[in-house]
Amino acid sequence: MPMDLRLGDVVEVKKNHPCGSNKFEILRTGMDFRIRCVGCDRQVWIARVDFEKRIKKIIERKEA
Repeated sequence: MPMDLRLGDVVEVKKNHPCGSNKFEILRTGMDFRIRCVGCDRQVWIARVDFEKRIKKIIERKEA
């Protein structure tokens, strides 16, 4: 069952981005996710399965 991830959520991932930050904001959900690095504003597309494996915890929850 997929995790409950919403637009605007900020999550902490296991591996750091090359800029040194490990926090990402979710910009698009679906089969693929578009996430934005909070440290350098770089946007990345990643498959849902891969992204859910990399999440350590949800830092900020966007209210529905």
